[in-house]
Amino acid sequence: MTNYIVRLLLCGLIIMIVPNYLKGINVDGYTTAIIVALVMSILNTFVRPILSLISLPITFLTLGLFSLVISVCIVYLCDYLVDGFKVEGFIPPLILSFIISIANGAVGMFQKDK
Repeated sequence: MTNYIVRLLLCGLIIMIVPNYLKGINVDGYTTAIIVALVMSILNTFVRPILSLISLPITFLTLGLFSLVISVCIVYLCDYLVDGFKVEGFIPPLILSFIISIANGAVGMFQKDK
């Protein structure tokens, strides 16, 4: 549980910092960033596997590149569900999802699995 909270707070911090450097992403405040991190976590847990299964043929044909489109769709779904979080374009949410996944991977290397 502690590992999840650390990742959630890190993701919220990233979601709060990234809009300062990327046009196309707007976050109202830190509370909104934490809510976005929580919603994105839920969407990645439950919705992403369904989208990946449905789009398996096109993902296979594009040699896995369609998974990038799924990542952007998850960010846009989060935009739709959370007030105070706005996303425009294709590249900014793609970069945001890359940064979040890299940060989660880095944190995962330092956390112990129980």
